[in-house]
Amino acid sequence: MLVYNITTKVDWSVAELWLEWMLNEHVPEILGTGCFEKHQLARLLDVDDEEGPTYAIQYYASSRHKYDEYITRYSAEFRKQAIERWENKFIAFRSLMEIVV
Repeated sequence: MLVYNITTKVDWSVAELWLEWMLNEHVPEILGTGCFEKHQLARLLDVDDEEGPTYAIQYYASSRHKYDEYITRYSAEFRKQAIERWENKFIAFRSLMEIVV
């Protein structure tokens, strides 16, 4: 199982709307690609949140093939949509992990 993690710091001015968008639009659309089995969304604690909260979302892919399909076919459009909607009100970084145990 692979875990595609996206950690995002969101500006306080849009934090509530961003979270609603994630839960009601963005995550369901990503899961709708069929590339991921499940997800979880967490808010980071013990981090500097003066400028806004930080969230980590993990999407679970059953195989490298499914993850690669997402990256190849869908990720660019989802990133574009986020940038168009939220402009410079967030910053994100991504990582791919493999579950060992």
